[in-house]
Amino acid sequence: MMNSSFVPDAEVVSQMIFIYGSIRDFKMVARILHQMQLKDVEILPDTFSQAISYFGKSGQLDCMEIMIKEMVSMGFPVDSATGNAYVSYYSAFGSLADMEAAYGRLKRSRILIEEEAIRALSFAYIKEKRFYALGRFVQDVGLGRRNVGNLLWNLLLLSYAANFKMKSLQREFVRMVEAGFSPDLNTFNIRALAFSRMSLLWDLHLSLDHMRHEAVAPDLVTYGCVVDAYLDKRLGRNLKFALRKLDWDDSVSVMTDPLVFEVMGKGDFHMNSEIVLENVKKRYWSYKMLISIYLKKKFRSNQIFWNY
Repeated sequence: MMNSSFVPDAEVVSQMIFIYGSIRDFKMVARILHQMQLKDVEILPDTFSQAISYFGKSGQLDCMEIMIKEMVSMGFPVDSATGNAYVSYYSAFGSLADMEAAYGRLKRSRILIEEEAIRALSFAYIKEKRFYALGRFVQDVGLGRRNVGNLLWNLLLLSYAANFKMKSLQREFVRMVEAGFSPDLNTFNIRALAFSRMSLLWDLHLSLDHMRHEAVAPDLVTYGCVVDAYLDKRLGRNLKFALRKLDWDDSVSVMTDPLVFEVMGKGDFHMNSEIVLENVKKRYWSYKMLISIYLKKKFRSNQIFWNY
């Protein structure tokens, strides 16, 4: 095929490059690229892009680096999609130092980091519990960016909530609002989880008031923060009062960003509710129904404890 007049498409060529690269036959890779340059130079950008993707997804970062260098040496610029994918692959398979170096190269190339890559880098920091570094990273990206919504601000809040730095959490929340960003469900739930774990019931109520004022609908996480906080303080009888500003007849949903759970975990009510939802099939579940089941379970477990 290489010596014939037949010109394969970019996908076939990139798969050939991936096969030879995987067995470290880079002479054959160079030969394939040279042949394509002679036969049809226009397919090379797509070929490079797909080959970089194949190597990146399989964690062969050294091969991916070789392809990037070949691409640049042949006069093809690294576009935004390739640059962001490059950083994402280092986030998934490289060390934090390698990932940060890749991000540095992306910045120097003046390519804007996009949401998928931001999430990939953030997850890498979260996985290693490097919350200070996470906060520093999102501030470096630029909290004023609006094309990713509240993602950067929420990640910053999450970096403080992780270590229950409540003053910093409140300060940055105020800065977020002053900067013209409207808090969303993730913003409120990050704060609610921190308030709940620290048993700051008054702050939790103020946050729920603000949430209602902003017309942000709560989800299972929000209800769980209230239930867990009150039961931890043995205030189960006050739950109806605590939830009076929420419509607990609403249908159950979980809309919180999974990155929040990676940092804060899931509360006891949330985890128990997921088990119920998974095992008891119903067309409709309300928060009131789940809370009733949970309270009965807690009541039974307390009775067993006192019997012993």
